[in-house]
Amino acid sequence: MRVKVWGVLLGLLVIFQSDALMGWEKSGLDSKLDEKDPLLSENLGRQMEWVDSVFETNSFEDRLGQLFMVAAYSNKDEKHTEEIAKLVTEQNIGGLIFFQGGPVRQANLTNYYQSIAKMPLFIAMDAEWGVNMRLDSIIGFPKAMTLGAIPDEDLIYEMGKEIAFQFKELGMHINFAPVVDVNSNPENPVIGYRAFGEEKHLVARKSLAYMKGLQDNGVMANAKHFPGHGDTETDSHYTLPVIKHSETRIKDIDLYPYRELIENDLMSVMVAHLHVPSMDSETNKATTLSKYVVTDLLKKQMNFNGLVFTDALNMKGVSSYLKPGEVDLYALLAGNDVLLYSQDVPKAKALILQAINEGKVSQEEVDEKIRRILKAKFWAGLDQRRPIETYKLAERINRPEADLLVEKLYERAITVTSNKDNLLPLKHLDMQHLASLTIGGDGAEFQKKLDKYARIDHFQISKGSDQGSLSDMAAKLNDYPTVIVGMMGITNTPKRNFGVSMTDFEFIQKLSEEKNVILAVFGSAYSIKSLPEMPHTIVAFENNPVTQKLVPEIIFGARDAHGLLPVSVNLTLRQGTGGYLEGLGRLSYSIPESQGLDSKKLAKIDTIMAKSIAKEAFPGGVILVAKSGKVVFEKAYGYYDYKKTKPVTTETVYDLASITKILATTQAVMFLESRGMIDMNKPIGRYIPELRNTNKEHLILKDILAHEAGLVAFMPHYAKTVEAGKWKSEYYRTAAEQGFSLPVSNDMFAVNSLRDSIWAWTVKSELRKPEPNKRKYGYVYSDLTMYLMQALVEELTNQPLDEFLEQNLYGPLGLYTMTFNPVNKYSIDLVAPTEDDVVFRKRQIQGYVHDPGAAMYGGVAGHAGLFGKANDLAVMMQLMLNGGKYADVAFIDEETVHEFTKRQSTQSRRGWGWDKPEPEKGKGGSAGNLAPKSTFGHTGFTGTCVWADPENDLIYIFLSNRVHPYAENNILLKDGVRQEIHDVIYQAMNN
Repeated sequence: MRVKVWGVLLGLLVIFQSDALMGWEKSGLDSKLDEKDPLLSENLGRQMEWVDSVFETNSFEDRLGQLFMVAAYSNKDEKHTEEIAKLVTEQNIGGLIFFQGGPVRQANLTNYYQSIAKMPLFIAMDAEWGVNMRLDSIIGFPKAMTLGAIPDEDLIYEMGKEIAFQFKELGMHINFAPVVDVNSNPENPVIGYRAFGEEKHLVARKSLAYMKGLQDNGVMANAKHFPGHGDTETDSHYTLPVIKHSETRIKDIDLYPYRELIENDLMSVMVAHLHVPSMDSETNKATTLSKYVVTDLLKKQMNFNGLVFTDALNMKGVSSYLKPGEVDLYALLAGNDVLLYSQDVPKAKALILQAINEGKVSQEEVDEKIRRILKAKFWAGLDQRRPIETYKLAERINRPEADLLVEKLYERAITVTSNKDNLLPLKHLDMQHLASLTIGGDGAEFQKKLDKYARIDHFQISKGSDQGSLSDMAAKLNDYPTVIVGMMGITNTPKRNFGVSMTDFEFIQKLSEEKNVILAVFGSAYSIKSLPEMPHTIVAFENNPVTQKLVPEIIFGARDAHGLLPVSVNLTLRQGTGGYLEGLGRLSYSIPESQGLDSKKLAKIDTIMAKSIAKEAFPGGVILVAKSGKVVFEKAYGYYDYKKTKPVTTETVYDLASITKILATTQAVMFLESRGMIDMNKPIGRYIPELRNTNKEHLILKDILAHEAGLVAFMPHYAKTVEAGKWKSEYYRTAAEQGFSLPVSNDMFAVNSLRDSIWAWTVKSELRKPEPNKRKYGYVYSDLTMYLMQALVEELTNQPLDEFLEQNLYGPLGLYTMTFNPVNKYSIDLVAPTEDDVVFRKRQIQGYVHDPGAAMYGGVAGHAGLFGKANDLAVMMQLMLNGGKYADVAFIDEETVHEFTKRQSTQSRRGWGWDKPEPEKGKGGSAGNLAPKSTFGHTGFTGTCVWADPENDLIYIFLSNRVHPYAENNILLKDGVRQEIHDVIYQAMNN
């Protein structure tokens, strides 16, 4: 007989009424138009067999416990555990809703409670933005209002899917989400940011995507708070809110998302503690206890056949008017199926039994609820009890896929609500004089990320500061035409204007009248309702490390902006404001998985660096990996020195040594060649008059840059200026004085004419003898190459090399740490020390170029002298991978980049200026063995390297000071550390 009955039910799973079919009049709609049951399993026969078995082997009083779910915690004492265990064993309760605690602690408790339960327990959580809402050590997802700003729903579905994964790992079955309230009241103290927005269609779309993400992946969704908590000004946790709208309006607006979800097999609904006189006029009667709302409206008129949960029965919205146990009974009589957060299960069961005896409800009605609960338990997989595996539980939940999804969600949500004169994204960084100001809260990540793109001076001020402090700050900002303001101290409640002081608003407004102010709002969009229209505003909706890192990327065009306001803030900032803002293609920052690299495989870099530092191959260093325009790995290791006086950070500046050749001198030569100012097939004497009538006059430019022009490997210029280990007095002084102002190191100044002397010695140097049976000259790597090319650049541009590069490359690119003579530009504390020079300069070198010849050249030499941090090098290498274009600006012709970076000779692996892997397969030379032969880059004597792979759009940067304290330390070279790490990157990429 049961088979026949369920066959009939299956036959009825075909119809669901539209709004027009429903009509929304009470009369005549009690009969269901549809028998669709979202609780049915695909294995219907097995489901009903299991339900019947469990049902029939338990007495009615035992079965009655299935109606109750009680609150459980994993951060409470043994007494709490014993109380829950007693309810499980003695009252046979149906389930637990877990609140605060930790993942492993909760898993252990769940395993215990399930092991002692006669009937399997539903495990639930109110986890609207993921398990992080309740448990420590777990990644969290954006709040609903943030998600409401996303212009599409695909990522929200993926979020539901990932949260379902979190639940399954923790042995949980029901998530009391999504919130489908249409938040039409900005003063709402309890919903607000928990709602997707103020427009019913938007709320329905987002809710549906979240619901499907959960339910398609085995976790029951729960739409709340029926019939709609969006237009309240009181909190049902503390009182009974009153909804004064007409029933027609509620059905049109608030119930619209429910209808959409029910049509798509929503499995459960939570009824709110609200008083709605238009639906039930009985004084102080909550909707939870209203038969019209629960049974007539939800179940009959809206034809909802899933489980109906009460909101927590301890909330003042109901507990102020009824005692524990009594409120459970009234909720049951109203039509609710599951009594959530019951505070007195034994009393409630006794009152229900009494009600059955008195004919207020039939046993058949209660048994039908219990059957439906058991059907849902089968759907959730509770017919087979499996203990939760606690080993590495948090690690399994916090998988990289979740990190990446969170990043994508916030990225799509961040909303540019105003952009006067298209100031955003910021362009022409060499023309910007920028400051940032954070108001209230911790904005360290925000300001740190801004530093990735330009030199910015940072300021902070507390929210609600007095006029004196605000005036002082205004004075400090006086010289900055552009100020990026981050509002950090925003709360999520309307109380006291979301925690924002009007004096802060007035300060921002006045500041905006005098300069370009870019306002970044790290919190509720409602918080700026009282702020007059700002010309450049970005709403991030939340304040956390992810949003603080993403907003700078949008400001500087590393990412596009997409978000649309999900709510109306004021008359100007209406719902739907925002939209697409195209970025400029600057480097952005993400995790390895965003570009298909495996974080776990890349973790081998940590091991290699730790081992190398322990062997004293170098005291510290920085590794950076970028893929397809995203920095996916940037990490600092060790210290400045072996005394561990200062830890290395990703902002640490290193002496780049011979990387100067490719990122300074060769860049300048490429710049000139791409503009037709030089011809690589012509002799250098054509461009430098001083070389005419010398042995250098007829050297061809391409031969010089390929190290095949016959130049000797190097010249120890410093040896000409010392005698018996001491400085010659005609060359050096310990203090600057007239005629001796060329800094060689701290407290060491050279005669002003020394640079001219070195150039003269270079010009007069002998050439090597041609090698037999080869081109005129064979390959010998030579520093003199770049002395000549520097002279070429300076002759043709009529500028010193460093000034030319700053004006034409480094400045426009925002590379403020990439410079010669860093002691003239920023604090020496940012720079890692190099050698303790006991031979020439007789002192520890820090902030001055390590190479003696470059130092004698005034710190600006073609072969050495450039300093920089890893991020700046990444920008330069991305410029090369982009074919000479960056942030929509073409600096160098694409064909020029291609020509210079390809292999140029059969005699060596070299390009023009650039190093390359060895041409033989499996031999990488200075690069990793797995690097494609199209790779180009260079190494530096101080323990550095940069490599770019155009086939994979991959950048690898290694910075260290392996010459500290002595240059003779060659462990880095002997162990092939740089090459080994390069290969690890390829291994991580080839999953």
